Amino acid sequence: MPVEMPLDELAKTPQTERQSTGTAGHTARDLEAVYDIPVTVSAVLGRTTMQVNQLLKLARGAVIELDRKLGEAIEIYVNNRLVARGEVVMIDETRLGVTMTEIVKTERGG
Repeated sequence: MPVEMPLDELAKTPQTERQSTGTAGHTARDLEAVYDIPVTVSAVLGRTTMQVNQLLKLARGAVIELDRKLGEAIEIYVNNRLVARGEVVMIDETRLGVTMTEIVKTERGG
């Protein structure tokens, strides 16, 4: 079950804890070999379910109603794993971005 951690709480965490990989004695420096590996980051604005015949009727300008309300947090995934929640921000007149508002910490059984 995911555990939510607001970013301000993460900032209060001692740096040595933030750098930990979960194995005693290991730090972020030990991960330098994987820093250049590309990952896929997705920001999910919302979801909906529809029948195939409805999907085939969609045309340019069609509006698809999502399950989120305006201003509600969006989900941020890295390689299809939920890692954070955030808000949509405008970067310039033609581009959007996402600002992270909370980190989702997943407890792993082991």
